[in-house]
Amino acid sequence: MADLVLAVSASHAPGLTGWMDRADDATRRSVEGAYGSIGQQIRDAELDVLVMVANDHLVNYDPDDYPDFAVGTDAVHSGPAEWFKPWLNVDDYRLTGHPEVARTLLDGLSGNGLRVVDRPQMLFDDNISVPTTVTGLANSDMPIVPIMQNCTVPPVPDQHASYAMGQRLGAVIREQLPDGMRVGLFGTGGMSHEPGGERYLEIDEAYDRDFLDLIERHQHDHAAFLEAATYERMEAAGAGGTAELLSWIAVMGAIGEQPVEVLCYAAVPEWRCGVGAVRWNLATA
Repeated sequence: MADLVLAVSASHAPGLTGWMDRADDATRRSVEGAYGSIGQQIRDAELDVLVMVANDHLVNYDPDDYPDFAVGTDAVHSGPAEWFKPWLNVDDYRLTGHPEVARTLLDGLSGNGLRVVDRPQMLFDDNISVPTTVTGLANSDMPIVPIMQNCTVPPVPDQHASYAMGQRLGAVIREQLPDGMRVGLFGTGGMSHEPGGERYLEIDEAYDRDFLDLIERHQHDHAAFLEAATYERMEAAGAGGTAELLSWIAVMGAIGEQPVEVLCYAAVPEWRCGVGAVRWNLATA
């Protein structure tokens, strides 16, 4: 039986690498400190593999043939995808994959009412590029398995479906990966933003803070959390972008009801996305 020893979630806003200097000093220190803390926690956890649940932004699949989830099974991943380089301000990087774990997760997640597929040569934009860069994981030897989630093309797996997928992911990790393997989870997406829409440069700070409050208030009652943190409410806070928070919900499903700590929140319009980060305390798991 493998052990889930770490769980974090954080935004992958491109402003964190492209326009960090647009925020005031106090905000930058808060956000950089939170992401630095996540990176240090990942390194200190002595993981055998880190599973990153992120969101595909119409990069890897055609809208007419869009899976619910895709698992990256390569031995080596690279990024960022060429189209995104000018505005991400991220150097080319390589990530070590873990094909054996990826295949186990792919097989275990398939056949549960969701379309889960293999994606060789997965393309990364801000979804993986930003969090691995700002936490220091890019070009490290940390084995990473990326899982891309559909949060854009209807029908989108809503909060209940994402949580159920997370529950299945947690079960596969615990029951099918090798005994003693140390596994971490990193959900990356959100917070409020509407890419390319009428509210492109708007952040719904009230919604973001409410979402973080819901995570804290219902950390031991996920059923109540799921009733409040709806996909429809996410879309109202920013169509096509805020629903990236479903990746956080997938992580919650995998770990179950655990104590959580909010590490930061910032609403910087120039970053084009609300930025937040949380971690769960799995010491009592």
